[in-house]
Amino acid sequence: MENVGGEGVGQNASVRQVVFASLIGTTIEWYDFFVYGTAAALVFNQLFFPNVDPVIGTLAAFATFGVGFVARPLGGIVFGHYGDKIGRKSMLVITLLIMGVATTLIGLLPTFDAIGIWAPILLVVLRFLQGLAVGGEWGGAVLMAVEYSPEDRRGFYGSWPQMGSPIALFLSTVIFSAFAALPDEQFLSWGWRVPFLVSIVLVGVGLFIRLRIFETPAFSAVKESGTEARLPMVEVLKNDLRKVLIGAGIVFVTIGGFYVVVTFSLSYGTETLGIPRGVMLTGVIIAAISELITIPIFASLSDRVGRRPVCVWSAAVAALLAFPFFWVLGTEVTVLIWLAFLVYAAVLGGVYGPGAAFIAEQFETRRRYSGASLAYQLSGVLSGAFAPLIASALLAASGGSIWPVALYLAGLSLVSLVSAYLATETYRTDIYEGVRPQGRPAVAET
Repeated sequence: MENVGGEGVGQNASVRQVVFASLIGTTIEWYDFFVYGTAAALVFNQLFFPNVDPVIGTLAAFATFGVGFVARPLGGIVFGHYGDKIGRKSMLVITLLIMGVATTLIGLLPTFDAIGIWAPILLVVLRFLQGLAVGGEWGGAVLMAVEYSPEDRRGFYGSWPQMGSPIALFLSTVIFSAFAALPDEQFLSWGWRVPFLVSIVLVGVGLFIRLRIFETPAFSAVKESGTEARLPMVEVLKNDLRKVLIGAGIVFVTIGGFYVVVTFSLSYGTETLGIPRGVMLTGVIIAAISELITIPIFASLSDRVGRRPVCVWSAAVAALLAFPFFWVLGTEVTVLIWLAFLVYAAVLGGVYGPGAAFIAEQFETRRRYSGASLAYQLSGVLSGAFAPLIASALLAASGGSIWPVALYLAGLSLVSLVSAYLATETYRTDIYEGVRPQGRPAVAET
């Protein structure tokens, strides 16, 4: 096989090499996205909205956080279209570059005191670019893993890009925590910028790895047969709208619930309850490690018993734990707070792990990038875009009572439960649709 730009990873490559490349890329993309969320919870209200009431400043900071989610479906549409027309790999390289540049520029951005109203305006623009990039990233990374996988391991290997999320959360929180330990004056002056500037190094590593892989066998088979969709997104909206809505609903709690538990709780714990910043950040780190462990476990289980039962039961448990999670935070006992983060994140892994393959398998190869991206990013807008903002508003409207927020979190879980129950079981379906590449068995040895 012809080699481009070095040895590379060819079409017959080990699935582990391909999913590792997807994992590294998604880790970098989510690192950039999450470090913004941490900064929005801790510093952006002071640096970019300093002349307003602290509560209003927090709401404004979380509103800029939501802009990234609004941009995600657009990224899914644009990159999904070209990913189904040209290929998965090219889109992954482009999205990684956009994300890296936007994140680095946020780290260099002057604050309100330096340039006035232009500071929050530019912040919103760069956050929009972050959302655009991550909107195109997720679908391509998941498809690289799922379409390279043997059919009896699609859930497990499809969960590798999902593990990029907790790894990125761990990295972004650890790095942010290190600089948050600085005296407030130094942290607000320059310390908060460093986690953003680290992105440029990570992007260089990610590009080196991604440029060495080739297109997936499933898409290559479609390309060789000349059956690409002329307008993939139009076909998705015409034929797969129900699948898009159900796919979006499946991951409601893993997106919206995640940002309530991580981003909102970080602000709530430090500003409302007065819990030390270090305690809450450690809780987030524990949550990241917990979810990282459970994602592949539940995904592998879904290869044996099916995607639907794993997602349904995990969402049910998440709904039951919504009220206890916030009750435990209210105790202000450090060990119990950390335990709450650990348990809730572990349960989220039960939906997030199998969710990647579950959504991807709903769509035909010729429009899979568009369909899966639209479903996931639509969920991002509907459940995650303004989850911290909604939770903050509920807290303010209730006079500081956390129970409306807990009810909101339980509601997100129930949407995932119902959607997973209504979805078509796919763990034994053939995603090649009769265009199987020569020599590619239905079930491969691992």
